Amino acid sequence: MVSMATLRATAGFIITFAASTAASHAGPCTGQVRQMQARLDAALAAKVATGPSAAEGASATMHRQPTPGSIAAAEEKLGNLSSEKVGAVQQAMARARAADSAGDKAACEQALADVQRVIGP
Repeated sequence: MVSMATLRATAGFIITFAASTAASHAGPCTGQVRQMQARLDAALAAKVATGPSAAEGASATMHRQPTPGSIAAAEEKLGNLSSEKVGAVQQAMARARAADSAGDKAACEQALADVQRVIGP
């Protein structure tokens, strides 16, 4: 079993890594995209910290860091997240980033609103 301390440390790493790898180009809603990503990362970290744990996988012993996607996939397998919800959030965040990069504030804000609808208040 993976310890809670390990899961919390992993979640902290993911949040830090996501923030450090954000694009340096600032679009019209870059701040909003970053805020939403931070909310998603925090919600995922909270799920990891409070949800059930699974047996350690083989890749965990190979010194590889988990990604937000791999953690979400593991949470989905444990029944904490639905694949539909994960997919909808990933697609909407991709649309938000693309619109932000293109300078399309309205499309970016609409995509972020879509994320908000999926994840709830």
